[in-house]
Amino acid sequence: MLSYSSYILIALASLSVTCHALSKCPEISGLPGVPGRDGVKGLPDSLASNHNALANLKHRLFQLEAVLALNGKIRKVGEKILASNGKKADFASALQSCEEAGGTLAAPRNEEENKAIMDLVKQYNQYAYLGIRKEETSGQVKSVNGLPLSYSNWHQHEPNGKGDEKCVEMYTDGTWNDKKCNMYRLTICEF
Repeated sequence: MLSYSSYILIALASLSVTCHALSKCPEISGLPGVPGRDGVKGLPDSLASNHNALANLKHRLFQLEAVLALNGKIRKVGEKILASNGKKADFASALQSCEEAGGTLAAPRNEEENKAIMDLVKQYNQYAYLGIRKEETSGQVKSVNGLPLSYSNWHQHEPNGKGDEKCVEMYTDGTWNDKKCNMYRLTICEF
């Protein structure tokens, strides 16, 4: 013979099965459970939502970079992104275009960056200005941000400094030449 508590448990079990099958269960509360251990404190709501928004933006940015790279519009090298719209401009206009977009004219700091810029030069089959200039007073060649060059890839017998050749262009073979700044060359920006 079953005990009274056994009948109660059987009735509750059958009620539970029936109400779940019908998706209509009355509110039956059981005994409270044993409290769990304290967890790690989370971020405040505002920081958590900012963190999630930032993670989503980073993911979207990564996707956009990948799409642009697939389409040949950009090259990613190290921490730099190189981009060109395929248009030609004089040095000042090219530099201004890059700065308005939030970057500067591409200036390679190593062989890997030089090759990535050369790939864009070859793609468009046009010489490109680099973000490198000769200083007016000293004649030293520096990047447009004023830093001395730590890498160079001059073409044979260059820079030759003829006249007012204050800017630097890249040939399709990746070598450099000093050139007048008023010539129209491919614009390649770095970000």
